[in-house]
Amino acid sequence: MEITASAVKELREKTGAGMMDCKKALGETMGDFDKAVEYLRKKGIASASKKAGRAAKEGTIHSYVAADGKSAVLVEVNCETDFVAKTEQFKKFVNDMATHVATASPADVESMLPQNFTANPSQTVDVTIREAIATLGENMLVSRFARYPLSSGVEATSYIHAGGKVGVLVEFAIAAKGKDPVFTEYARNVAMHVAAAMPQFVNPKDVPAELVAKEKEIAVAQMVASGKPAAVLEKIAEGKINKFYEETCLVKQRYVKDPDKTIEAYTNEVSKALGSPISITRFARFGLGETAKSETEAN
Repeated sequence: MEITASAVKELREKTGAGMMDCKKALGETMGDFDKAVEYLRKKGIASASKKAGRAAKEGTIHSYVAADGKSAVLVEVNCETDFVAKTEQFKKFVNDMATHVATASPADVESMLPQNFTANPSQTVDVTIREAIATLGENMLVSRFARYPLSSGVEATSYIHAGGKVGVLVEFAIAAKGKDPVFTEYARNVAMHVAAAMPQFVNPKDVPAELVAKEKEIAVAQMVASGKPAAVLEKIAEGKINKFYEETCLVKQRYVKDPDKTIEAYTNEVSKALGSPISITRFARFGLGETAKSETEAN
């Protein structure tokens, strides 16, 4: 029998389930609306979809290195309560999601959802998430992730703080063997620094030109009433921009464990000790719930 678009729409509005799930339910029940609702409820899809509208600001940030050593992942998975976040079922769910990201290499969360789930290829990631929502009784979502491919000369180190409240993943370019204990200690220290100091960029060259121009504009505006010559104001503005770099750029920040040196100086010291240059190429820092919408925003 033909399943009409209007019937699918009505069932979707009634249950909150996805379009394809509604179409399948109507097909399985020969178009019987009430039986289709029951079908979705039995599958846990209807209740899961309703829960999916609720705010999810708890959860955890988890790091994972692929078994083949070819990628490192940082992932944030959210739920509604800290109680659920501490359950073994949720922890397994998070680890399975991180494994999927490392293995399937999705470009982003949206493109990940229709992928066949690594831990159970017979169903998609989207279906897996909705099943977990139905099982654990709370809204859950993979909010974001960072995936860094690893190869010869590329290393990545993660750091998880406060039981998953903050997570960091840092990528390094290093010619020497990355497993050297000197490098391992250095890399972990840098990751811990990122967690504490919250840099926004790696190097000054990474800062968008428009942002630098805006900071300079603000600096000049703050001093224009001083009556100082334009050349002097320009010099002072440059100083303020350098201060901005020191606050926002990782390599220019004062190392939290030794404020007498910058991360750049610390990196140079370790490079010299190893006899091999090291550079920090990129990093990701996630704070739990930073991207979560409130229930008001979600509605």
